[in-house]
Amino acid sequence: MLSEELYRKIQRFHFTTKRLASDLFAGQYESAFKGRGMEFAEVREYQLGDDIRTIDWNVSARFGRPFVKVFHEERELTVILILDISGSHLFGTREKFKRELLAEVAGMLAFLAIRTNDKVGAILFSSRVEKYIPPKKGASHVWRLIKEIFTYEPVDLSTNIDGVLTYLNRVARRHTILFLISDCMDTGFEKSLRLTAKKHDLTVIRVTDPAEEALPEVGLVLLRDPETGERVLINSRSRRFRERWRAYTREQEEYLMELFSRAGVDHVELTTDGPVVEPLARLFEMRRRRL
Repeated sequence: MLSEELYRKIQRFHFTTKRLASDLFAGQYESAFKGRGMEFAEVREYQLGDDIRTIDWNVSARFGRPFVKVFHEERELTVILILDISGSHLFGTREKFKRELLAEVAGMLAFLAIRTNDKVGAILFSSRVEKYIPPKKGASHVWRLIKEIFTYEPVDLSTNIDGVLTYLNRVARRHTILFLISDCMDTGFEKSLRLTAKKHDLTVIRVTDPAEEALPEVGLVLLRDPETGERVLINSRSRRFRERWRAYTREQEEYLMELFSRAGVDHVELTTDGPVVEPLARLFEMRRRRL
């Protein structure tokens, strides 16, 4: 049973993401993610500017004037949001937790999908597939999806991206639009990422917090790994430790960028203190130009 406070929070979030999707991304999502082909719609009289390759010569000969075939894009797509709800997303030092940022992005993408009559579903995962929400249409379905993101308590707190991608390739047999939304704090998913990108249209949206890249200088700090529960005491003012921390984050960043590039995967970087709309708009525009 939802508390009244949480219910109101989800309602506000639901309204905000719906408004952003309606006002700011009109047409951009649709032009960035195209259908798989064209289907015949009708025959009509030729108009100035029509492509002569679409002339229906049989109908034109029958009526003694030119007619053209009209085709429409097979628009209905299936979108699946692959959402990382592991323990590392219960972290945030700025405006929001990473899981709240994840929910915001997922909500906007879900509304964009149903606005263009696409079906949208979700997979919530940690070290295992926690919950699969099959793709459907409609605003009530998006409401359920957002509610699950906010309220679902994972059974496990660690991360296994390879496992969820392997699972997805079993349940999604047809070509699907995929968004993997995660901080990508994992390794060993190179092969499954390449296979998924080859079979489907995969975009990675990576969510991070500024403190993960540059530790604030606050002296002695007791850190707890949210996925393993391990605790460690560090001196955040130690120059040597800070250099090692920066070297590790750079190494992880380079590893992921090379991995995405080799797999041919589009990716977006979002932070808990940064904008959401602009990076997604740039992604859609890049895809539109490429198409």
